[in-house]
Amino acid sequence: MFSKLSKAISIAVKSGGGPNPEENLKLKVAVDAARSANMPKENIDRAISRADTEAANLEEVTYEGFGPGGANIIVEATTDNRNRTVQEIKQIFDRNGGNLGTPNSVAFNFDVVGMIALSKSVSENDEQMLKLIDIGVEDIQSHDDGVIVYTKVNELNSIRHKLEENGFEIEDSNIVRRPKSTLNLDDASLDKLAELIEILEEHDDVHQIYTNVE
Repeated sequence: MFSKLSKAISIAVKSGGGPNPEENLKLKVAVDAARSANMPKENIDRAISRADTEAANLEEVTYEGFGPGGANIIVEATTDNRNRTVQEIKQIFDRNGGNLGTPNSVAFNFDVVGMIALSKSVSENDEQMLKLIDIGVEDIQSHDDGVIVYTKVNELNSIRHKLEENGFEIEDSNIVRRPKSTLNLDDASLDKLAELIEILEEHDDVHQIYTNVE
């Protein structure tokens, strides 16, 4: 996990706009993710300081495909060998009831947005829900473990600061791909999809997976 997080930090410095998280949103998101995973500060600082050398041969790649039951899947990875990674990802799809698609075969069904996960207490307080609207979030989604709010990508950092200033407890924040429409699968297909995603997550180059399954 720390190795994947270090890659994400290094590539964020390289492609996001420098080593200052306050000026580089992509880096801030990567650093926040590392902190949430309890990655030691010295590891984070080392990944930032070594970005020029460690990220020199790294590039971000995105793969699109279909899983069991027709599920849309997007896989984001960081690699130093594009040909090797695409062959390995293709094999994982082929061996687990899926198939790798072409560019934009499923990406059209996802919006890139800012996501902030709030603690469960928010969903139990109507006054706080109204305050979220006043703060300027784009959308609010309640679930069993709390509340997720969505923002424009360029407003993620400012909305997060406003939430913190208003006393909201933030559990996670990131730039994500949100499906425009979702799909319900039967239990058998859902189990197969979960197995495919688990195997993809174990790949060293993969750092994020998205699906449109409800």
